[in-house]
Amino acid sequence: MTNRKLMVEVCNAKNLMPKDGQGTASAYVIVDFDGQRRRTKTISRDLNPQWDEKIEFLVHDIASMATEILEFNVYNDNKKTGKRSTFLGKVKITGTSFPKSGSEALMKSLLRRQKRRSLRRPKLRLAETEEKPPEEKKEEEIKPEEKPVEGDEKEKKEDKPPEDPKKEDTPPAAPSAETAPPATPPPPPPVENAIAQSPKPKQGEESLQLARKPSNLDPDVVSLSNHHRGSNAFDLVDRMPFLYVRVVKAKRAEKDSDDSTVYYAKLAIGTHSITTKVQGPSKVWDQVFAFDKEGLNSTSLEVSVFDRKKKVTEDGKDEVSESCLGTVSFELPEVPKRVPPDSPLAPQWYTLDGSPENSPMTDIMLAVWLGTQADETFQEAWQSDSGGLIPETRAKVYLSPKLWYLRLTVIQTQDLQLGSGPEPRVKNPELFVKGQLGPQLFKTNRTTVGSTTSSNPTWNEDLVFVAAEPFEPFLVITVEDASNGQTVGHAKVQVASIDKRTDDRSTLGSRWFNLVGDESRPYAGRIHVGVCLEGGYHVLDEAAHVTSDVRPTAKQLSKPPIGLLEVGIRGATNLLPVKTKDGTRGTTDSYVVAKYGPKWVRTRTILDRFNPRWNEQYTWDVYDPCTVLTIGVFDNGRYKIGEGDNKPSKDVRLGKLRVRLSTLDTNRVYMGSYSLIVLLPSGAKKMGEIEIAVRFSCSSWISLIQAYSTPMLPRMHYLRPLGPIQQDMLRHNAMKIVTARLARSEPALGQEVVQFMLDSDTHTWSMRRSKSNWFRLVNGLSKAATLARWLDSICTWAHPPTTVLVHVLLLAIVLCPHLILPTICLYAFMIVALRYRYRMQVPVTMDPRLSQVDSVGPDELDEEFDGFPSSRSPDQVRIRYDRLRALAGRAQTLLGDVAAQGERLEALCNWRDPRATGIFVVVCLLASLVFYIVPFKAFLLGWGFFYMRHPRFRGDMPSLPINFFRRLPPLSDQIL
Repeated sequence: MTNRKLMVEVCNAKNLMPKDGQGTASAYVIVDFDGQRRRTKTISRDLNPQWDEKIEFLVHDIASMATEILEFNVYNDNKKTGKRSTFLGKVKITGTSFPKSGSEALMKSLLRRQKRRSLRRPKLRLAETEEKPPEEKKEEEIKPEEKPVEGDEKEKKEDKPPEDPKKEDTPPAAPSAETAPPATPPPPPPVENAIAQSPKPKQGEESLQLARKPSNLDPDVVSLSNHHRGSNAFDLVDRMPFLYVRVVKAKRAEKDSDDSTVYYAKLAIGTHSITTKVQGPSKVWDQVFAFDKEGLNSTSLEVSVFDRKKKVTEDGKDEVSESCLGTVSFELPEVPKRVPPDSPLAPQWYTLDGSPENSPMTDIMLAVWLGTQADETFQEAWQSDSGGLIPETRAKVYLSPKLWYLRLTVIQTQDLQLGSGPEPRVKNPELFVKGQLGPQLFKTNRTTVGSTTSSNPTWNEDLVFVAAEPFEPFLVITVEDASNGQTVGHAKVQVASIDKRTDDRSTLGSRWFNLVGDESRPYAGRIHVGVCLEGGYHVLDEAAHVTSDVRPTAKQLSKPPIGLLEVGIRGATNLLPVKTKDGTRGTTDSYVVAKYGPKWVRTRTILDRFNPRWNEQYTWDVYDPCTVLTIGVFDNGRYKIGEGDNKPSKDVRLGKLRVRLSTLDTNRVYMGSYSLIVLLPSGAKKMGEIEIAVRFSCSSWISLIQAYSTPMLPRMHYLRPLGPIQQDMLRHNAMKIVTARLARSEPALGQEVVQFMLDSDTHTWSMRRSKSNWFRLVNGLSKAATLARWLDSICTWAHPPTTVLVHVLLLAIVLCPHLILPTICLYAFMIVALRYRYRMQVPVTMDPRLSQVDSVGPDELDEEFDGFPSSRSPDQVRIRYDRLRALAGRAQTLLGDVAAQGERLEALCNWRDPRATGIFVVVCLLASLVFYIVPFKAFLLGWGFFYMRHPRFRGDMPSLPINFFRRLPPLSDQIL
């Protein structure tokens, strides 16, 4: 009988796996039928190749067509790199499904791999079969646990490509008996069920995309979240799945060791690739890589090892050559999941595939697992979402330096050698003592030394400095003559040798120090001083209204914590671009800084995202509930993205919020998004929103309530208080020290970041802040104005029933005075208790309306951002000065009016106006007689009824007492 032909057309493939380490694949197809093999052409670097090739096979026995198998094997061509081809998948079709000529149909089948399964399956389109009726398909369906027609031994060899796929027309050797199909095979599966050993995919699985964003029902996220349920380490943030790869080392069977050869490993997931550090013959890397699973665009991980050899050519030039020693692949769905407190996953040895011919095999030791940001290796790992191992983008915890007050008490000097030198001696020198600790410098008052005064001047003044551990080496004490500007002598005190005290009961030890002059005067006298480090104070290093720590410096005076503050920094949304990348598009590289007490935390920097997700959680011990947590968001401008980028030299502020702990309910989680508003010279601007979660936990209510009865500051602040001006100066010095110390950290916390978090500019003049404080004062006084209007409405009988009730209340109070205090307290209890329903459910952070950001003009904002001294033009400074003078004039008038009222009260008694004072004396005498005769209850009742009399009994003019008081003389007429 004449041989018939089987015509097959290989059309295309979709969504192939990237296998070349660069996110692409160069695919070709090998088709086998009845001992005949054909090969398509190679489509280079295309995950959706289009072949459209027709292939012809001879059919030797049409009667045995039902037992024949048409097999399609797809490979990635690696001939250009010197490696063997990589198996991508296969499709098998039984002979019973072959249509006859004239009834051809286009078929779409899923590629299958025996060893691994992926989240998506590539699809191969064939044009050689027709669709069967549903009844026939149902009869031919194979169960998932059934095995396919072909034998097991052939399945084990399917990953290996043919020895010579280019010989398309040469039939291979006949199959052995082990691989021959059985005599009575089970019903073959249809094309739709060609995945022999896996369940039927769910609806929609064929169109599953590689780069998909995990939803709330992502099985990886759900399983990890369930594992953490009950753990408090990361219960305020979402669990972010990360793919961890720990590359330990590699080994190779080499006879000769060349020290000039270095090795490195390369990890590739789709378009993401990273290399390890380069090592010598030891080939030990021991590095951990963390890939954000949300940003991956492939489900296959490839780890390759490369060697780099350096040779010297004949002309004396260095020639570097690189070669790939092999690759090992992992499918992400098969990667094990691991979350603490599970033990770390032990690394294993893997043999690399695709090694060059005639080269020894290479093995690599590594571990691959799926974890979260709670993994203990996360902080030290290379992180894909923060730029890898860039120090400026890593999450860090900083501690403010421990601050002390250093008190220098200048007592007196003796044996001063004045005027010894080329300069003539001044007759009456004016001496003062100057103390210097680092950049801090303070002076005593001047004392004149003359013939009538002692030659040993005495000051008895205290100079207070801020000292930070580790201390400055020396405190320099200098005696100078202000009359001629010369230095009499100086002495140095080692700060490390200074005694420490915790209260004022400890005596301040005083010592004598010799003063050293210039080279001609090794001895210039001596000075008597007392010096100590004060541990009973709290050194304020932030604005007083937003302080986060009030503990004394001495650790032995600190009380145990009363609670725990937990903050979950979840993410941000809709951030605005603050710089450009590649010169074309805007970008933002954001991170968050949180400060409470001496502890600063900085999240990792999420690069080039407007909706970053940090999901980092931090904790602080709470010692006082009336403290403030400060959180700021910044754009990282200190790391290098690349040459030519328009990046700022400093970090850019994106916004700030504060949370006062006393406004939080204990053991309750506050989670929400808050606006990030930053003040610019052009006005207030919303930069986005930040999502945080806060919880203040307290185990003892007694300790919490007791904290409200204790003073805000330590005991020494009340026993030996510092003056307001001195306190502000010391706070400013402490801010400078903290800023300088944190700027020297690695990585540095920028000066602009620390100053923004500490509100270091609150002492500078600002029209906006002045308006805000004025309206705050008006708002506070408005309560008194409301009470005055209510009393006026009672007196004018605006609402007669209310006025009648007040008369009854007045009568009850006069007749039963013992009910006054209980009534007031009960009334306050009822009013405040009823307002509990209207309390704020969420903590209020920053209020733009209260900050008056919309009520100031551009010039006033520019004045607020102007430095000190001003850098603006003289005309602009003159305009601002005139505006300030006008504002100060109104304030001056207000102060004069307030002072005049006090002076009128004083004028009643000093007989400045004899007639007015005489009238006041006579009235006081008559009032004493009246009060002696008339009972106080009757007087109070009569005065109350008279005050609330009906308007028809009232006049239109001011009352007699008001007229008399306004006529009393103030002192304003004596001012020039």
